[in-house]
Amino acid sequence: MTTLTDALLDPILAADPAGPRITWYDDATGARIELSAVTLANWAAKTANMIRDEFGVLPGGRVAVLLPAHWQTAAVLLGAWWAGADVVLDADPDAEVALVTADRLDDVTEIPEIAALSLDAFGMPVPNLPVGVTDYATHVRMHGDRFRSSGDGGAALEGRAAVDILSAARESASSAGIGGSDRVLSSREWNTGDDLISGLLSVLAAGASLVQVSNPDAAATERRVANEKVTVRLD
Repeated sequence: MTTLTDALLDPILAADPAGPRITWYDDATGARIELSAVTLANWAAKTANMIRDEFGVLPGGRVAVLLPAHWQTAAVLLGAWWAGADVVLDADPDAEVALVTADRLDDVTEIPEIAALSLDAFGMPVPNLPVGVTDYATHVRMHGDRFRSSGDGGAALEGRAAVDILSAARESASSAGIGGSDRVLSSREWNTGDDLISGLLSVLAAGASLVQVSNPDAAATERRVANEKVTVRLD
């Protein structure tokens, strides 16, 4: 095993590179974004290149991710793991870089490098950022969409080894009845390591496809289940 991202993406890219991998909805705005495995891998590669080349994070370095459940968050996480980083989900002052939404900037002032995400569906930058804060949407596009893995499968999530995270994700998928052909509907947040394992990594580890909903509208759920051919529901 090299990195957690290799372990999660390689089987999917080999089996179904073009099929939908993450479909993200925001019921508050009506936004819908769908990514194939190839597109998700490209975004992860750009992020990994940015983390390594722009911020100088070496394998084993800590990357703080303070972001909601969102397709861009999935790309950030996979990129950080591809770069060999240990992801933490809080404002750890020992982190080398933080990737956050604009409303969390005050939480990460002790972290030396900060990238802010607008999470805008059209990739708009964050307006009026303080000096020294990097705009993710603007900078990530400048980086290549191919990446050679960094790291050796060491600490990946809050000090836990990548092999242990992968094992936990597979166990979570089995417990939830998630298989490789499933479309999984979820509105769970990814605020803790366990949340992330059950809400995102279990789906990827099983080779399944995730339909992630932000600000869910209960009135839209049954229609979405039918339209997206949902077979497993986590929410």
